[in-house]
Amino acid sequence: MVNCIVEICQEAGCQDLPIPHYQTEGSSGMDLYAAVDKPITIQPGEVMLVPTGIRIALSPGYEAQVRPRSGLALKHGIGLLNSPGTIDADYRGVIGIILFNFGRAVFTIHRGDRIAQMVIARVENAKVKVVRVLPESARGNGGFGSTGKQ
Repeated sequence: MVNCIVEICQEAGCQDLPIPHYQTEGSSGMDLYAAVDKPITIQPGEVMLVPTGIRIALSPGYEAQVRPRSGLALKHGIGLLNSPGTIDADYRGVIGIILFNFGRAVFTIHRGDRIAQMVIARVENAKVKVVRVLPESARGNGGFGSTGKQ
């Protein structure tokens, strides 16, 4: 069942790249592709913003979550610093992926490489209510590690 429409616009010069799509019927995420003009390298410990060459528009009440690809993480130590990254329904700029090289070796990205995945998720907007005292709960002020073993 489809509840959200994702409109995708490719930037000029990016029509050779695949449009994000689900690889299988059961896939949760659509792959995002590197829109780089020439190979780029990410040194160990380095952060790099990699363009995808696409802009999107989502139905109201939805967000696009950008997540790392498990194969890149396992095989090369490549991840996303702000994972999941959020693309709001009203954002119309080019999607960029903030990659980080957690690995020990230099990693090279080529044009058209699958660098991340995009998951579409429903979101609810909340009404903010300022109060002087919060209601009690069983957990109370218990923070990190307070619900079980560390």
